[in-house]
Amino acid sequence: MITGPLKSSIDKLWEEFWTGGVTNPLTVIEQISFLMFSRLMDINETRNEKKAQRTGKPLSRRMFSDNEQDLRWHKFKHLGADLMLPHVRDKVFPHFKSVAVDGAKLGEYMKDAQLMVQKPTLLVSAINVIDALPLTEGDTKGDLYEYLLSKLTTAGINGQFRTPRHIIRLMVELLDPSLEHNEVIGDPACGTGGFLVEAMHYLQRKYTSPEGIIDHEGKNIYSGDLLEPHREHIQNNLIHGFDFDVTMLRIAAMNLLLHGIDAPDIHYQDTLSSGFPDKFPQHAQNFFDVILANPPFKGSLDFEDVHSSLLAQVKTKKTELLFVALILRMLKNGGRSATIVPDGVLFGSSKAHVALREMLVEKNQLEAVISLPSGVFRPYAGVSTGVLIFTKGGDTGDVFFYDMQDDGFSLDDKRTQLYDSTFAGDLPDCLTRWKGKDPKQDTDRTAKAFFVNASEIREKNYDLSLNRYKEKVFEDVQYEPPKEILKKLRKNELDIIREMRALRGLLG
Repeated sequence: MITGPLKSSIDKLWEEFWTGGVTNPLTVIEQISFLMFSRLMDINETRNEKKAQRTGKPLSRRMFSDNEQDLRWHKFKHLGADLMLPHVRDKVFPHFKSVAVDGAKLGEYMKDAQLMVQKPTLLVSAINVIDALPLTEGDTKGDLYEYLLSKLTTAGINGQFRTPRHIIRLMVELLDPSLEHNEVIGDPACGTGGFLVEAMHYLQRKYTSPEGIIDHEGKNIYSGDLLEPHREHIQNNLIHGFDFDVTMLRIAAMNLLLHGIDAPDIHYQDTLSSGFPDKFPQHAQNFFDVILANPPFKGSLDFEDVHSSLLAQVKTKKTELLFVALILRMLKNGGRSATIVPDGVLFGSSKAHVALREMLVEKNQLEAVISLPSGVFRPYAGVSTGVLIFTKGGDTGDVFFYDMQDDGFSLDDKRTQLYDSTFAGDLPDCLTRWKGKDPKQDTDRTAKAFFVNASEIREKNYDLSLNRYKEKVFEDVQYEPPKEILKKLRKNELDIIREMRALRGLLG
């Protein structure tokens, strides 16, 4: 988490964009991402030049030819406001689509990049602030971008919105991704890349020896010293993401890059469409070990373009049902997923709803249903949601249910942090109960955590809503006898009449 002068710099930059006429939060983050990308290009080129001088070997890859040196950050940042704006807009931005940074082919997402800044003074201010940001410091630059993303306060037109970081962390920890067998992690609707970034953070913590933990100003920094044998897999095959919103992809690409994932494999693609298996045949079926997702719950859907294999499983126009079917198709046998779904998926009575839940229980291993507080996605939406955890294939036995009532933040639009840690409230308890789960012990259905056997779920038409199984404790409330209540009401009435008469006497 960033604090102090760095936080103030971002707040100041945000305010300047706002007063400069750029008020859509997504657009502001996109524009800042473009400018960060420009600076990162120059940083990487400078690093490569120094390495070439040190080794005596020629540059293996250049981002700027001899005729393009004026497009480098350290060159144009000194231009005056009136010269800088047309230079960046007409020369620097068009150059984005032809370059890569550390092997990341970001030109795919940057090819249509446009400078939305109209005021020369705003561009100068933005470049001055970004020039001072610590984009070469691993943890800090990632935290910096997370803070930027936390300013997103509107949902996309197709129902996309940023998943809270602490909910993402819980889902990642519940799945416990590993590198021992070269597991592959994906998100079919990756948005700003939050799940993919957190998965990498988790692996960084998991694969750090006790000696590799560095205490920096009271904060543990995990060096990931045990990741070295897995570096090739991490850079080439660990992380994969797709999204059909190019703005989200640009932000995701920058997010992953700033969090140390040098060559993120993310693509512009509607994964529900019939074209997905044709363009990405390897990824579309039996490929992933771990899928983490918060798919869009609503929005436009071209029903005719949905792949037939999904419609064969659940014939519906509801994207939340189709995405669960898609995730099952993308997982390899034994692969597992934690997916956020609206509550309607858990108890909807349509044929498609019931068919999907039946498929999860009867043809796969449904492992957990975690009910999230209804305000967890404010201020984007007030929709009630839950997390489904399931494994492709296998048999469903006892399903873990958890009633999360406190996620560590207020459940109003402000979403104020309530505890010192962001991973607080019911989250640690949920994780602890999951790790130590015992269907024979966790039988109290008045508790937050309990188990329900698949046979009971079957009997109740595959209903997965927590309230269908949780038992409520009703306290006996003692009331006074009706005659006593009436006596008190009569006395109150006489007192009111007496006071009104006194008031009338004062008024004459």
